[in-house]
Amino acid sequence: MNYQRYKRIPEVDLPDRKWPSRTITKAPQWCSVDLRDGNQALEVPMNFEQKKEFFEFLVKVGFKTIEIGFPAASETDYNFCRDLIDGDLIPDDVAIQVLTQSRPHIIEKTMDAVHGAKNVVIHLYNSTSTLQRDVVFGFDKKQCTDLAVEGARLIKQYIDEDDSGTNWILEYSPESFSSTEPDYAVEICDAVLDVWQPTPSNKAIINLPETVQYTLPNVYADMIEYFCTHTKWRDSIIVSVHTHNDRGTGVASSELGILAGADRVEGTLFGNGERTGNVDIITLAMNMMMQGVDPKLDFSNMNECVDIYEECTGMHVEPRHPWSGKLVFTAFSGSHQDAINKGKKAMEDRGADIWEVPYLPIDPADVGRAYEPIIRINSQSGRGGIAYVMEQYFGIMLPKSFLRDFLKVIKEETDRNETELLPQQVFDLFDDYYINVASPYGLNTFTEHYISDKMSEVDAVITDLGKEVEIKGQGNGLLDAFVRAFGDYTGEPFSIEMYNEHAMKSGTDSAAITYIEIKRKRDGKIFLGAGVSSSVTKSSVRAIVSAYNRMINN
Repeated sequence: MNYQRYKRIPEVDLPDRKWPSRTITKAPQWCSVDLRDGNQALEVPMNFEQKKEFFEFLVKVGFKTIEIGFPAASETDYNFCRDLIDGDLIPDDVAIQVLTQSRPHIIEKTMDAVHGAKNVVIHLYNSTSTLQRDVVFGFDKKQCTDLAVEGARLIKQYIDEDDSGTNWILEYSPESFSSTEPDYAVEICDAVLDVWQPTPSNKAIINLPETVQYTLPNVYADMIEYFCTHTKWRDSIIVSVHTHNDRGTGVASSELGILAGADRVEGTLFGNGERTGNVDIITLAMNMMMQGVDPKLDFSNMNECVDIYEECTGMHVEPRHPWSGKLVFTAFSGSHQDAINKGKKAMEDRGADIWEVPYLPIDPADVGRAYEPIIRINSQSGRGGIAYVMEQYFGIMLPKSFLRDFLKVIKEETDRNETELLPQQVFDLFDDYYINVASPYGLNTFTEHYISDKMSEVDAVITDLGKEVEIKGQGNGLLDAFVRAFGDYTGEPFSIEMYNEHAMKSGTDSAAITYIEIKRKRDGKIFLGAGVSSSVTKSSVRAIVSAYNRMINN
C-alpha cells in the first residue's frame, strides 16, 4: 500500500471542545436531497413520474424540506420544479429547496424556476477549500469571498423585489467546508450573512458540508463547534450538516456534528449519492429512535421505503444495510438465537413495555417487519434457534435431550447441502427422525384393560416388516404394559427413562405431542422418539414405537 503519497488533514485547535459530553435529545431539522444530490448520482436519473412518486413519499414520511433539483443546470430539473408549483403538488407546510451556483445567469434562472411557490429555500454555494481555490478556480481567499458575496447580493435583490408572497429561506454552503481552513470558513460565511442580515426570528441556513471525507468524524465535529462558537451570527442562523461517506463514517460525522451544535441535517434515503453516497437519513433517524428520541420521521413501514426507493432509483438496498436490509433482524449464530429466544420470553413473562432483547436493538415490528425471519437455521445454528423455530412455527417445545440430539441432525443436513433450512424443512427433518419412524415395527391398534389400580393389561396389534402380530403384556399402567409386551416380543428389553408431553399450539392438525427416552437394558444406551395424536395415550404409544425403531436402526 503506497501510504506515503497521502498526508493527514490538520486537526482543529479546540482545547475546550464541549461536544464530547453532549447527547442527542431531539431530532434535527431534516432536509432530503434525494431528488438532487441523490438523483444526479444515478446511472439513469429518475424520470418525471419517478421523481413525483419519490417526492410524494418523502412528504408522507415527514420531510418538511426537500431539495428538488438544480433548475438552472438541467431542463428536467427546471420543468419538474415548475410542474410541482403549477400543479399545486407541494403541501403548505413543505418547503422546496433548489441549488444554485454563485453566477448571475444561474441565479436568475433559479429564481424564475421557483416563482410563485409558497415556501422556498434558495441554496447558494461555492467551493472554498484550499485545493479547490488553487487547482480548480485559481483564485485567492478574497476572490472566493467576493464570488459568494456577489451571489448573496443578487439573491437578496431578487427577493426584495419579489411580490409573490413566497416565504423565502436563504441557505449558503461553503462547499468542501471540511477541507477549508476553519477560520476562513467562518470569515466567508459571515461575509454572506452580512449581506443577508438574518435575525433570530428570520434565520438563514449555513450548511457546512463534508463534501469529501478526509478525516475522522471527531475532527469534523471540532470544525462544526469551532464554527458555532466563532461566527458572529450564531443566534440568527440554522447550522446544517451535509456529510458524505467516503470513509464509511457519514452517519458518525452527522451525529457528532449534531453534538457539536448543528440544528439541521441534509441527506438521502439509504445514503444514495456521489461516490460512496450521502449520509443515510433512515439510519440517523432509526439510531435516534432506538435511543428513545422521536426522530420526527416515520419509517414504520420499512418494506415500503425499500420498495419505493428501489423502484424509483433502480438502486438496491443491501441485505445488511442498517435497519432496512432483509437480513438485519436475522440471527444465524446459535448463541445469538438462544439469547433472542430467551429475551423475548423474558419480556413476555415480565409484561415489559421497554424493549430489551439481546442482539435486537429494536423490535422488528416497529419498522413493519415480522418475527418469522429472525431465526434462520444453518450449520452455525444452535439449540436456541431450533427451539425457537419449532415452538414459534409449530407449537413444539422440545426437551433439552431432544434439542441436543436434533442439533446433530440439523448440522449434518446443512453441512451436506451447504444451505440453510426453512422452518418447514426443520419440522420435516424432526418428523422423519423422531415421529414417523415406522420400520421395522409399526403400530396398528391397542386396547388397555384395567386389572387393578396399579396394574393394567394391554392387547396390541403391531406390524413387523409389514406383517401383523398380536402382542400382550401387563405392567404398572398402559405404557409399562406396552413396553413389557413389546420387549418380550422382540427379545430386546428396554425401559422408559423420560416422558414428556404437551398440547400443541394452533396451526397444526394434531393436539398433543409426546417425547419418550428409552434405555436399552443390555448396554444402557438412550434412544429418543416422539408421537403425535389427538389423544395423549395414542401419542405416547406411538412415541415408544418410534424410539424403539430408532434403537433397532442404530
